[in-house]
Amino acid sequence: MNTKIVNLEEVDSTNRFLHDYTPAAGEEMTIVTARFQTAGRGQGSNRWESKAGANLLFSLLVHPVRVPLALRFLLSEAGALALKEALDSYTDGIRVKWPNDIYWQDRKISGTLIETRVCGGSLQDFIFGCGVNVNQTEFVSDAPNPVSLRQIIGRQVPTEEVLGRIMEAFGKYYGMVVDGQYAGIAARYDEVLYRRHGFFPYRDQDGAFEGAIVEVEDDGRLVLRDRPGSLRRYAFKEVEYILPP
Repeated sequence: MNTKIVNLEEVDSTNRFLHDYTPAAGEEMTIVTARFQTAGRGQGSNRWESKAGANLLFSLLVHPVRVPLALRFLLSEAGALALKEALDSYTDGIRVKWPNDIYWQDRKISGTLIETRVCGGSLQDFIFGCGVNVNQTEFVSDAPNPVSLRQIIGRQVPTEEVLGRIMEAFGKYYGMVVDGQYAGIAARYDEVLYRRHGFFPYRDQDGAFEGAIVEVEDDGRLVLRDRPGSLRRYAFKEVEYILPP
């Protein structure tokens, strides 16, 4: 895949940079990294905390025009699987927390912001923006459960090394999506979900309950079964994981 990498010292947001970026002819993938983001974003109004130069901050842009619009969540699954596979090479205990956060045990090591562009009913651009806590050892925001790779394994890791492993894995999973291997991506994603087996506490607009994951549907909705046996379907932000203190 013809890939261009743009390395920046500082930017407001790597996702925003790619919104304004025009790829050259034949450029199939664009990756932009930054040592620091002045307005790094998470989902919604969330901010992503990162000490300058300590962590991996990047966004990638691809143009998956052959991927059906109704199945675009597969691209999110491919990105999450790539992050997990890269971090698996350093430590055990890495899982994917629906829809695309990466957890080590009950703590968050990576967050993702995904944005898509649709034209004429077809998917044109897919932007996968990610922050991976690599070498930061102190977190001062009100995020409840951050952890870094250095805290887990006890040593510094070059951020460019982590990026290289992520991109190698992403190329594999993205290729599977483009080739139509939808079932393989979905099955692998299902296998590695955080809290995949058993009942755990959640909260929705009606209050707290215990639920077990049944599946993640093609459109990305999470299906839980509560204790009485009823199925509950949620889009992102409609249900909250209640995490251990």
